[in-house]
Amino acid sequence: GKQVMNVKAPDEAKRCIPVTGDHLAIVGENRKMLVFALAEIPEMGRGKGVRLQKYKDGGLLDLKPFTLESGLSWQDSADRTFTRSREELAEWIGARASAGRMVPKGFPRTGKFG
Repeated sequence: GKQVMNVKAPDEAKRCIPVTGDHLAIVGENRKMLVFALAEIPEMGRGKGVRLQKYKDGGLLDLKPFTLESGLSWQDSADRTFTRSREELAEWIGARASAGRMVPKGFPRTGKFG
């Protein structure tokens, strides 16, 4: 195995995922969602990181990279797929490291995309 990142205690890496698309949707434990462009995330040196979403308490619950033109989709517990277009996501689009807004109607209670 190859070491991908260094994380100092008490911090911990939550997700390491392949990124496709041009935007990132992130949901916190406070059930607030934020959508921002991947271009807003700078490439950092080893052991460095950036804040993706601002939390008063709690932390990251889930995130999903996607292409804004295709829309953001997720599945609920009944395996129904919901897709929100760019226009429907306007309320959640913001700058990286902002707080976001409460998740949209139809979003799973687990707070995860699928």
